Amino acid sequence: MSERWTGTWLSGPRAALEPGAENDQRWRGERLGYPEQGPGAVAGFGRRILALVVDWAPCALLAELLTRNPATSALALFAAYVAVSVALFGRTGGHAALGVRVARLEGGGRPGFGAAVLRALLICLVVPPVVYDRDGRGLHDKAVGTIVLRTR
Repeated sequence: MSERWTGTWLSGPRAALEPGAENDQRWRGERLGYPEQGPGAVAGFGRRILALVVDWAPCALLAELLTRNPATSALALFAAYVAVSVALFGRTGGHAALGVRVARLEGGGRPGFGAAVLRALLICLVVPPVVYDRDGRGLHDKAVGTIVLRTR
């Protein structure tokens, strides 16, 4: 094994970037043209995870009260709620409470219904949202061409 190869994964993800490439990004979303702070900036991981908890809690409670299989029912209810909310309004109740929205990367509008459904299903797989790039876009956002932006 070469020292260069081990250096890329032992030194963290930034070490693997090619020298001379556009690696001098100062904030999430800079290279995509988004501001550093305020409305329109890329939402941080903390806001996104809190929004997920705010959205998950009522789905889990309803599933517990109304079904015999609360785990599966909560996941299905959550996926349906997120897909419909994002398709119709560009955000869920949790997003609204935390001041974020889901936008198409191209144009900034709401994602379409198909993109919202696929995005919701990928969120339910758990791994896509926690694997993200330097712009704060998870695999679920990259798959459907969306980004989560602050509204305030």
